[in-house]
Amino acid sequence: MIDKLSWVAIYPELVLLVMACVITLVDLSDRSPRRTRTYVLTLLTLLGVAVLTGMQAVGGQKIEGFGGLVVSDPMGNWLKCFSTVALMVTLVYGRPYAGDRGMLRGGELFTLGMFSLLGMFVMISGGHFLMIYLGLELLTLSGYAMVALRRDNAVASEAAMKYFVLGAMASGFLLYGMSMMYGATGSLDIDEVFKAVASGQVQHQVLVFGLVFIVAGLAFKLGAAPFHMWVPDVYHGAPSAVTLMIGGAPKLAAFAIVIRLLVEGLMPLAFDWQQMLGVLAVMSLLVGNLAAIAQSNLKRMLAYSTIAQMGFVLLAFVAGVVNGSSLNAQFAYSAAMFYVVTYVLTTLASFGIILLLAREGFESEEIADLAGLNQRSPLYAGVMAVTMFSLAGLPPLVGFHAKLAVLQALVASGHPLHIGLAVFAVVMSLVGAFYYLRVIKVMYFDKPLTATTVSAPFDVRAVLTVNGALILILGVLPGGLMALCAQAIVATLGS
Repeated sequence: MIDKLSWVAIYPELVLLVMACVITLVDLSDRSPRRTRTYVLTLLTLLGVAVLTGMQAVGGQKIEGFGGLVVSDPMGNWLKCFSTVALMVTLVYGRPYAGDRGMLRGGELFTLGMFSLLGMFVMISGGHFLMIYLGLELLTLSGYAMVALRRDNAVASEAAMKYFVLGAMASGFLLYGMSMMYGATGSLDIDEVFKAVASGQVQHQVLVFGLVFIVAGLAFKLGAAPFHMWVPDVYHGAPSAVTLMIGGAPKLAAFAIVIRLLVEGLMPLAFDWQQMLGVLAVMSLLVGNLAAIAQSNLKRMLAYSTIAQMGFVLLAFVAGVVNGSSLNAQFAYSAAMFYVVTYVLTTLASFGIILLLAREGFESEEIADLAGLNQRSPLYAGVMAVTMFSLAGLPPLVGFHAKLAVLQALVASGHPLHIGLAVFAVVMSLVGAFYYLRVIKVMYFDKPLTATTVSAPFDVRAVLTVNGALILILGVLPGGLMALCAQAIVATLGS
């Protein structure tokens, strides 16, 4: 018999699944060109789910359900809450854009977005290798469909095909690595795998062989080099609203499965996977920052920026365990969580501006399209400047504190190699500042290409203003979010 706590552990998933099905049926009778009824019902559902996951996170209780298949803990619930809010913001930004391009003839954008969020929830709360894999597949299959939503657009169709082929290959890597772990340990339960690996009775070579494939699959989902091939093409080719869906909330779920698989399940192999993540981090910082300099397309520039930003996240995981001691782990992993959350917040604002400036028949995705934006709209130019400064890591914005937290975790470990990585990361940040500042230069010092004013619906303006203000406020007062991340990691991983 399934106990009551098992159902409590999956309340958010149940609500999301039921309402996604209900909204699909409601949409059949929604004839409005902008799918108003579907849109409002979707936002109300997401708001309810965000409140529910937030309440569970504040409760601080860790619950294992269905024999350990799912786990409800503070870290997971906060990540679910942030993912839900990120999807809400994405839909607010993306609805006018999608309506102008015929992507709202049906409610697929809303329902696919909800099913992708359900996949994230399953990934975040997975206590079993196969649950994590099922959540990952639900997320990525929804993503493939959303990228190809503009069926009359050849570039989007090409991006969807690339995403599908490379995504299938990465899923194969991850599944093969999991099968190797099962062959070595005899279990797919994360706790049981941890015990089997910690016992020292499993052949180390077999574990490392499986670990290589798992890390490769995770690197693809994070968009880390050299598994980054899909990121620029998909970001560029996908409709901008879908690009934000792929580049925003899923990063929180990717962080969660790194914690579940590597930290909770394979911590005894930390010496091995930290070396792999270190190489991936260095390559991501190098490839991401250097390639971004050459980009004239804003979406491709932000894609390479994402690769570099994920390099910073991986550096925090590298600093977690030093010489077999995990004393630095909670500080490092909470820094990684803080970095991912603030990165998603900043990404929402930057793509929000791209979506806002796009008009029917005009994408506004070249850096040159931002020329003279300050003269056309000082508010939106200011929001974009805040996001660029934050991504560059300049104080007093939240991106500065995110980078500083990761660098402090590296230096606090005391390991000479980690200190060297911190220095390398700072140098790469200086390189990255060039292409972020170039965008600001274009907005404030170049002559505008058009005299048309920038207009947007009230909900878009309001959310975008709050989004930009949060980047600044959390930069001035980062302590609350940092403490929340630290408490969530401590409650999840234990003292």
